[in-house]
Amino acid sequence: MIMTDKAMAIITEKALEEPGYSISYEEACSLAGLQDDTNELLVTASRIRYRFKGNRVFTCSIINAKSGYCSEDCAFCAQSGHHKTGISTYPILDKDTLVGTAIRMREAGATMYSMVTSGFAMKEKEVEAICRAAEEIRRKTDLSVCASLGRLTEPMARRLKESGITSYHHNLETSRSYFSHICTTHQYEEDIETIKIARSAGLRVCSGGIMGLGESWEQRVELAITVRDLDIDSIPINFLNPIAGTPMQDRGLLSPMEALKTIALFRIINPQKDITICGGRERTLKDFQSWIFLAGANGVMIGDYLTTKGRSAEMDIEMIRDMRLEIERRIRAEG
Repeated sequence: MIMTDKAMAIITEKALEEPGYSISYEEACSLAGLQDDTNELLVTASRIRYRFKGNRVFTCSIINAKSGYCSEDCAFCAQSGHHKTGISTYPILDKDTLVGTAIRMREAGATMYSMVTSGFAMKEKEVEAICRAAEEIRRKTDLSVCASLGRLTEPMARRLKESGITSYHHNLETSRSYFSHICTTHQYEEDIETIKIARSAGLRVCSGGIMGLGESWEQRVELAITVRDLDIDSIPINFLNPIAGTPMQDRGLLSPMEALKTIALFRIINPQKDITICGGRERTLKDFQSWIFLAGANGVMIGDYLTTKGRSAEMDIEMIRDMRLEIERRIRAEG
């Protein structure tokens, strides 16, 4: 279908005013196909963000709690055992390091803190180490505590919830139709199942993907609709930061406008959900990083990423204030 100005205006008003409105795949693909109307998409996405999120944004931070040794062959990942990237590898960090980093990130302006581990799934003793750290972080800070530990079982999910962890992160990475180009060592449905297990345990679910892996616009729309249909609470959007030694090392970056258009599409497709901009934004967006909020995001990851450096947290806090946005401290559910 061809997207007319009238059709776009109707979609915008429905997204703003009709509870539960869902744009169709065909309509979203038509928006994605617009070549000269990126600014109009950004305006639409910004209106939707303001309608449901106001001027409040949140700031999350992560720690690479276990690095490398991963059995999976994800084509973008520096931590895959299938690639030679020269990163530091280490087992689960000790509790003092996990807790101390949480305290420092709280002081730097983070409102959420996630412990992230490499590997397809964690051993029971590793999960317990994360839970003990989470319990102490809850005692010492007002951070919302999250975890990203790979494949979950129901007992693991319940233990995470009991420890005070409120959200579980598990990216789908890309659309179902493109996933086999990115990973061949597990199935897409296994990731879907982990998301369902986390939700059934009462955890909020954080799941999104990486843009710029070679996927089409239609496949970006497909991913945005998949997370909508799964009723994901928070959608992280990353941009490929090509790592030497991975199959993606020579892939070019998205342009800033293409990246912003992608954020806008995710907001239009998921009007009421949290959308967080995470890894790769510094290289991809360059001087347009503050535009993520105009494109519909209401969250940003501050500090360093898993194996790559971010810019200073102070710069991001200043950026948020310069945009006249308020940093929101989420009320934590009691575990």
